[in-house]
Amino acid sequence: MQVDYIIVGIGLAGISFSEQLKANNKSFLVFDNESQKSSTVAGGLYNPVVLKRFTSVWKSKEQLNIALPMYKQLEEKLNIKLDYKIPVYRKFASFEEQNDWFTASDKPSLSEYLSTNIIKNNNESIDAPFGFGEVLQSGRVDVRTLVESYKKYLQKDDVLLEESFDYKDLNNDVNGFNYKHIQAKYIVFAEGFGVTKNPFFKYLPLVPTKGELLTIKAPNLKIDYVLKAGVFLIPIGNDMYIVGATYNWEDKTNKVTPEAKNTLLNKLDKLINCEYEVTDHVAGVRPTVKDRRPLVGAHPTYKNMFVLNGLGTRGVMIGPYVAKELFSFIENKTILDKEIDIARFD
Repeated sequence: MQVDYIIVGIGLAGISFSEQLKANNKSFLVFDNESQKSSTVAGGLYNPVVLKRFTSVWKSKEQLNIALPMYKQLEEKLNIKLDYKIPVYRKFASFEEQNDWFTASDKPSLSEYLSTNIIKNNNESIDAPFGFGEVLQSGRVDVRTLVESYKKYLQKDDVLLEESFDYKDLNNDVNGFNYKHIQAKYIVFAEGFGVTKNPFFKYLPLVPTKGELLTIKAPNLKIDYVLKAGVFLIPIGNDMYIVGATYNWEDKTNKVTPEAKNTLLNKLDKLINCEYEVTDHVAGVRPTVKDRRPLVGAHPTYKNMFVLNGLGTRGVMIGPYVAKELFSFIENKTILDKEIDIARFD
């Protein structure tokens, strides 16, 4: 069997790259063994502002200009709802934070994303005496639905192999690679945290960060915006909300922990004062990088072998952008941005 590409992994990175191949009429096969959970347990928020410091997300405009049309196309192709437009409200802890917000909103890189109106809190279930700042052009992508639906889509085309990729069976030849009965010109590893077991790319400085999320049911909360105040509180319909997320740099498992649950609940209890019920608790390991930039590029020895990884906590925004960059690098011989090129670690 001959294909243009083999893709290993079908989270946000793998889906984004698959869409590039589809758009350019390239043939491919995807391997996925469901070992990586970071995409399916993600909150799915896209937000162009770093709310802790009131600064712009790296290349936020470029990312949104590529990501949002891709999700719209996927909604139409898969006949599902993915992109929920919803503002983000940042709770102010003081008048000083209000002033910092106004100062940030004057910056050219932030002016189109930060509303200059202070929103007064009228919700008795929320403690916010200093009100909120509103982030514009934000929303949520239902990542779990995306991954599940996209796998079915690939299965219909008979291009998804739900099995582990065995690195020792990959052989390099003059035309690219042979893997068992498959011949491919190129191979792209989009494995998330799984890249730490990849003999070709495990040298990369991935810093896996475990995150845990809760889902709660809170009938009296009644908010139609994402609330950021120590934790994110994301409405997902039917009085249900995602609460997240934690950051653990030691634990590399996908198992939920009572410690993380307690951490989230303690922060939640400082934010809301209505009754709620915890209905779900999930965990996954994010592929983060020390310099907060993704890992994209060619293997230093095998020039037809590539990596697409390190999307971190903003995979919904950055995945489609770096997938397009990688495709252009491979097929059009463009130069990768030095900030994302793995050559920075050679």
